[in-house]
Amino acid sequence: MNGSSAGNKLLLNEILAAANSFSSIDVALFPPAVYLHQVQQALKDSHVAWGTQNVSSYHQGAYTGEVSATMLHDFDCKYVLIGHSERRCLYAELELDQLVLDRIIAEKYNMAISEGLTPIICIGESPEEHAVGKTEEVIGRHLDIIIEHQGVKSLSQAVLAYEPVWAIGTGRSATPEWAQDVHSFMRERVAKYDVETAQGLRILYGGSVKGNNAAPLFSKPDVDGGLIGGASLEASEFVEICQSAQKQVLG
Repeated sequence: MNGSSAGNKLLLNEILAAANSFSSIDVALFPPAVYLHQVQQALKDSHVAWGTQNVSSYHQGAYTGEVSATMLHDFDCKYVLIGHSERRCLYAELELDQLVLDRIIAEKYNMAISEGLTPIICIGESPEEHAVGKTEEVIGRHLDIIIEHQGVKSLSQAVLAYEPVWAIGTGRSATPEWAQDVHSFMRERVAKYDVETAQGLRILYGGSVKGNNAAPLFSKPDVDGGLIGGASLEASEFVEICQSAQKQVLG
């Protein structure tokens, strides 16, 4: 929940000014929904895509405050974040029974797929779960729920993002080795259902990625990019991260 019309304009202009320096990678921005029109107008003639931070699991109706997938088409959104850690940890989604929450996330995922949006599914362990070694248990459960509800082949239309909640906003980033181990586990979990889908799956790392740690993270074979939080609010920092990804792609 950051931004203003004036601040967004400056940020977008600075990112676009450097966009040619990372033209070989996929880049997308996720503003608050109230700024989607501004972002659409700024980015429509560039190779930078855009999406939204959440989506309703319903098509339309008496769901005050929600934003539907069909509404997002009006703004030419390509992507949508689903199950972001802050949605899971800070709002009503925290208060729900875990099975109910998993079902809602799966319903949002299905809605995005059915409406032609690319869902970015965010999963990761809390500090408490991390402390007691439950990383793989938590991530495995999240992946299994999605696959059981929608089938493994649907993941070919999605992106996964590993969000270690213990690293977000703390300045503590997982080591490249830790990120690789978890991403490898995620790919292997999907491969148990379908090897081809697992091989083509894009898995992003999202946990205090910055310009000074992006390159070693992106160098790992199962880290396919980043889900950038606070560093995306500084154009120079965000551009440096994108350039690190570009160098990795071009070798």
